[in-house]
Amino acid sequence: MLDPLQRPALVIFDCDGVVVDSEGITNQMIRDELAAHGLDLPLGQIMSLFVGGTIAGLAQRAREMGACLPQNWVESFYPRICARLAENTPLIPGIVEIMDRLDSLKIPYCIGSNGRHEKMAATLGQYPELLARLQGRIFAAQDVPKPKPAPDLFLHAAHSLGHGSEACVVIEDSATGARAARTAGMRCFGFAPDGDGAHLAVEGAQPFHTMESLPKLLNL
Repeated sequence: MLDPLQRPALVIFDCDGVVVDSEGITNQMIRDELAAHGLDLPLGQIMSLFVGGTIAGLAQRAREMGACLPQNWVESFYPRICARLAENTPLIPGIVEIMDRLDSLKIPYCIGSNGRHEKMAATLGQYPELLARLQGRIFAAQDVPKPKPAPDLFLHAAHSLGHGSEACVVIEDSATGARAARTAGMRCFGFAPDGDGAHLAVEGAQPFHTMESLPKLLNL
């Protein structure tokens, strides 16, 4: 794992909740969908249960909890959620400045998300300049055998860009992603704009609360 005093050779950003501010929109839609199918949970519990996972994993867990979701629910829900996100998904404040700083230092970075490519096209596609600078460096769970919390996605991203896991740093906002980073042998900083980030710390991540504090943590 990277020495805390060293700059990373590669920074891997999660997408939802780290690059784009999509978690609120997504989880409100999930809450409404599950309520309509017999599982009425408060939004806070939805976020606690499902942030960082895949929609397929969510469907399985929701059925176990009593939701009567049709068999084709994932494939019917995904286009609807992409369409809603494509309407207006803000960027996380400060994320472009972080990437600008990394570019100036010639430190490569990429996206590693449990979301599908079509979902990232809906969110990142609203920012053509940002999407262009990430060309060839967007990795999704569908690219690997197992999604987070398995380490496959982060290891695949690092290998694809020519870096060993010990030289990489992951920026995550979910316990699922922090666990994947830990299992991959990568140092992880956990973005926690609300709360103390204890759910991230328990998975080995170092919580931080604003993007403005990240350059110092990365030794930039």
